[in-house]
Amino acid sequence: MQDNFGRTIDYLRISVTDRCNFRCTYCMPEQQTFLPRTDLLDYTEIALIAGRFIKHGIRKIRLTGGEPLARRDVDVLIQELGRNVQSGALDELTLTTNGSRLSHYAPILRESGVRRINVSLDSLVPAKFSAVTRGGDLDQVLNGIEIAKANGLGIRINMVALKGVNDDEIAPMAKYCATNGFDLALIETMPLGDGVSGRTGQFIPLDDFVRPLLENATLTPIDHRTAGPARYYQLEPLHLRLGLITPMTHNFCGDCNRLRLASDGKVHMCLGSEFHVDFRDAIRSGGMEAVDRLLQKALRLKPERHDFERQMEDKDLRLHRHMNATGG
Repeated sequence: MQDNFGRTIDYLRISVTDRCNFRCTYCMPEQQTFLPRTDLLDYTEIALIAGRFIKHGIRKIRLTGGEPLARRDVDVLIQELGRNVQSGALDELTLTTNGSRLSHYAPILRESGVRRINVSLDSLVPAKFSAVTRGGDLDQVLNGIEIAKANGLGIRINMVALKGVNDDEIAPMAKYCATNGFDLALIETMPLGDGVSGRTGQFIPLDDFVRPLLENATLTPIDHRTAGPARYYQLEPLHLRLGLITPMTHNFCGDCNRLRLASDGKVHMCLGSEFHVDFRDAIRSGGMEAVDRLLQKALRLKPERHDFERQMEDKDLRLHRHMNATGG
């Protein structure tokens, strides 16, 4: 399926919950109010909506949050969606997680057809990791990553670039990923959400963030793509595949192939826009025909690009929605 700008939309990100057991400083305020559980789509509704999207051309689905593995009995949903991979209706089912519950869920993910995951990991220093996540346990996450690796899951580490926080850790993080055979993706911060601390002061362009690496290494562009917006490079001599996600400094909207289904049933057409359509009421009162009509409306309303640059400069233009609502 295509939007009004001729872009093929074949990737759906599903936020199964806005709740998270971490409170990362760039994602949400420390005292966050979450949606009432009665406002959430149940797993049957998520699976039905996903099925309609698949029928209309979605080929890849990523589960996000909040922390997707924090929702009770989420394995039920993962197994149901995984059947679409096993049948060939879906090319890929993936997941982004903070890693804290991987020790339990890694075998389930593998058995359900998930073959690769992204793990958010912004520091390898325990005290710094705890500060960024507001209480996260680094050893618990690293252990979960090891168990995921042992279960044959491909792993990409997602590291948000934070000026004055982890900009001295790019070299050790690259070495950690290279040693373990993981990919590494670096991500620029974005102006999303009220009450998120220090975003403007912590923003650093990825060109500056990676500069310390290039003192003893070279970056070569490579022809590797995932469903998301990362531009990939080969970092030598570490033999590391490095992805750069640059919403602020190198706009990638021209290739956008994504829609986002939030846990309350709202489909967001762009991470940087308040435009959305409400699928929860549609599926509960109008059935599949109403869902199909709304999907076409979502495609028509998808904007050409985000406006993060102006939103970063002018706080009055910033979106009130926090990252945990849509999963990035």
